[in-house]
Amino acid sequence: MTNIADLKHLQGDSLRARVQRFGGNLAAMIMPNIGAFIAWGLITALFIPTGWLPNETLAQLVDPMITMLLPLLIGYTGGRLVHGQRGAVVGAVATVGVVVGSEVPMFLGAMVIGPLAALAVKGFDRLVDGRIRTGFEMLVNNFSAGIIGGAMALLGLVAIGPVVEALTTAAGEGVEFLVSNSLLPLVSVIVEPAKVLFLNNAINHGVLSPLGLSQAAEAGQSVLFMIETNPGPGLGILIAFLLFGPRLSRATVPGAMIIHFLGGIHEIYFPYVLMKPRLILAAIGGGAAGVATAMITNAGLVAVPSPGSIFAYLAVTPRGGYVSVLLSIAVATGVSFLLASMLLRFGRGADEAITSPPVTAGSTAAPAKVAAGTRAEQPPSPRAVISGKDVSTVLIACDAGMGSSVMLAGQLRGRLEPHGVRVEHVSVGEIPADAQLVLTHIDLADRARATAPNAVVVEFTSFLSDPAFDAVTEAIKEGGELRG
Repeated sequence: MTNIADLKHLQGDSLRARVQRFGGNLAAMIMPNIGAFIAWGLITALFIPTGWLPNETLAQLVDPMITMLLPLLIGYTGGRLVHGQRGAVVGAVATVGVVVGSEVPMFLGAMVIGPLAALAVKGFDRLVDGRIRTGFEMLVNNFSAGIIGGAMALLGLVAIGPVVEALTTAAGEGVEFLVSNSLLPLVSVIVEPAKVLFLNNAINHGVLSPLGLSQAAEAGQSVLFMIETNPGPGLGILIAFLLFGPRLSRATVPGAMIIHFLGGIHEIYFPYVLMKPRLILAAIGGGAAGVATAMITNAGLVAVPSPGSIFAYLAVTPRGGYVSVLLSIAVATGVSFLLASMLLRFGRGADEAITSPPVTAGSTAAPAKVAAGTRAEQPPSPRAVISGKDVSTVLIACDAGMGSSVMLAGQLRGRLEPHGVRVEHVSVGEIPADAQLVLTHIDLADRARATAPNAVVVEFTSFLSDPAFDAVTEAIKEGGELRG
């Protein structure tokens, strides 16, 4: 499994792949625990004095969950990513140190010390590998984990915790400065372009969510939860694409709108922006308008809505906040639609060539052959080749392994399972070393190849009806060659 400390795959990667991997590691510590974050948000929304059902006894759950439970889960998960169960246990123990030594929720501290403690025990395990006398393995393993975990907890208490607390306080003051000076909408200039480069999970779960949780713990809600997750900018772009986009691509838009707005899988609209890169201006405008509306109306959420579905939004909206939250989404949708419509010239030249990212050669070649690891203008790479008849498992990889890959895996199972091929979803950073065939979006292909260099990696540009899916299906059915 690829872990936070493993840097060997970075060699030869593009800068974007490196940034995606770093952000993906941050998000990987948060996303498996989203259910716990939502549980805290719902309890907060219901039982605090300003909640729907104020209850002093039940509200006692709020503080322990945000100050102890959630950081421990993050530290545990971060440790597991680095060194399995041993790393998870040591990461959790070490996290207690930063929690006890701080007066603010230690989400960022847990994201630092959990993996760091696991790195320490991983280094120890490598050092003593093969040197422990028979019969003493359990003794050494247990005491080493205990000693290292305890030492890291002390280090967290006296050193790491105070430093992270100072950084967290500074970041909070920076956010407060942006809010006080009505500058928070400018954050969309960074957030929206980063989203379409598949950094959405890193931005939301790695940066905005920890800061938002600290803010929500004090104020009962936070506008930071609404910056990256607002479905309005993407919905507006999809509506404009449906009405004024290239005619050949319009057929897939209604399904994308449903998946995006109701299902909360925002990755579905990223390829449409990448087809027409100028549409990023519409996303920025819509995002900024949504944030500005939220600030003006004092909107906020009690927890992160994950996925960014309208249903998730409604579930974590505080009492009395529905009008302002829905208005923020509506304004973001309207502004992005108007800007996208103008950028698409209201349909004039709708049949012009789509300036999408280069597709794989397999998308234009004969269906039985996919040159998945190359751009259309480059010769096929001889690095990885497999016959379709030898494929037993197809992996669908996305950034987090919990959103678009799940959706796409569901689509392809009906096609491939009748031919005896299993279809599974996975995070692009956790592709098994023995993977045979991996399907992933073109912007994640570099990371997929770095994680599983021996696998055939097929790139696609659209999550709906991409020619690469037909090519792979045909190759498996007819025993054609797949090349990556």
